[in-house]
Amino acid sequence: MRNFPSRKRYMKMKKNDFSDLFYLIDRLRDPNLGCDWDISQDLETIVKFALEEVYEVVDAVETSNYLHLKEELGDLLFQIIFMCKLADEKQLFNFDEVAEGLVAKLVRRHPHVFPDGTLHSQRAKGGDGCLKHISAKWEEIKSAERVKKGQDRLLSNIPIAMPALARAEKIQKRTSGAGFDWDNVDKVLSKVKEELRELEDSMNEGARAAIEDEFGDLLFSCVNLARHLNIDSDRALRKASRKFVDRVYKVEALCEPRGLKKLASDELEMLWQKVKFDEKNVTEEY
Repeated sequence: MRNFPSRKRYMKMKKNDFSDLFYLIDRLRDPNLGCDWDISQDLETIVKFALEEVYEVVDAVETSNYLHLKEELGDLLFQIIFMCKLADEKQLFNFDEVAEGLVAKLVRRHPHVFPDGTLHSQRAKGGDGCLKHISAKWEEIKSAERVKKGQDRLLSNIPIAMPALARAEKIQKRTSGAGFDWDNVDKVLSKVKEELRELEDSMNEGARAAIEDEFGDLLFSCVNLARHLNIDSDRALRKASRKFVDRVYKVEALCEPRGLKKLASDELEMLWQKVKFDEKNVTEEY
């Protein structure tokens, strides 16, 4: 069995710790000598900046821009520590309590790694590492935690502020475990087609509220289809958007100096198809 180094050894192995960051934030928040912008922030105002940093981290990963990723992870880390500082000022909690709670939760949720429920306990070599079993146990533990918090309803604790596609997927995953699901992908695809027909019927009738309602049902069914295909619908849509943007840039380059707005629709379509054809040829070459 592998002997892991002690926590003290990990501390010695660190090139830097968080003390400089804590000192930096204390300086920024100093009411007399700090930064007016940082001093003016509170937990409510800072949330949107933390969310922006999360999206920038995602973008850096999905574009394989790892130098940028290092910078964006630093920005996200700053937001986390900043929020801990704001909470500490209100005597709600501090960074150490956040870290301690995180360690305790992850140890509790990984009994296949920490069998005695302590950070330093180790499983026997060759223990149960089946991903299906691990995922089922994870959900079981999380469900027990929700009950303990009084969030015992099936869909408790799913943030309304999540991106809509991601929230729909989370709702579907949660309800799937309770039997609210199709048993094969063909039935899901049939449901998507059914929702598309209902949207078309609403469009023919012209009632805007009904059109919006049926369009929402179609999106929800598409997320369900993506889930059954093991596709992250939010990521798939980001990739599709990025591909569209790249193609627009390429069409812009082809029509310079005239510009997009001076092209007739048939000329625009011809350039669009050329871009798609060129992309296909490059892909086939590789």
